[in-house]
Amino acid sequence: MGAHSAIWQGYVDSSLMGTGQFDKAAIVSYDFSGVEASTPGFTVSPQELQALNSAFSDSNYAMQNGFSIGGEKFFSIKADDRSLYGKKGKEGAVVVKTISCIMIGHHSEAVQLTNAAAAIEKVADYINGAAR
Repeated sequence: MGAHSAIWQGYVDSSLMGTGQFDKAAIVSYDFSGVEASTPGFTVSPQELQALNSAFSDSNYAMQNGFSIGGEKFFSIKADDRSLYGKKGKEGAVVVKTISCIMIGHHSEAVQLTNAAAAIEKVADYINGAAR
């Protein structure tokens, strides 16, 4: 594991999981080429990464078709060039694009999507601010 991956793993472990909002999380390279860090057992396939890339490029497509992460399909409730919010029953997923990575958080039925989204968006703002 390179130094960069170790830094991203720290973000997964403390900045995302540390909020208490997520039960699984991952950080993906900015170009969607691979997973840089994740919670144990949480995988995002190359096909899912390409579909996420497409979803960020075309928010109408994302709203109509939803998106999949870790083998689970989510219905899109928000899609723009920064964020994708999805629901599957009471579970949800939030995907946020920053200037240096893509963050993915999955929350359980016990968590409100709005709280999970606020937590991950705050980390995204921090990363965007720190990189300037």
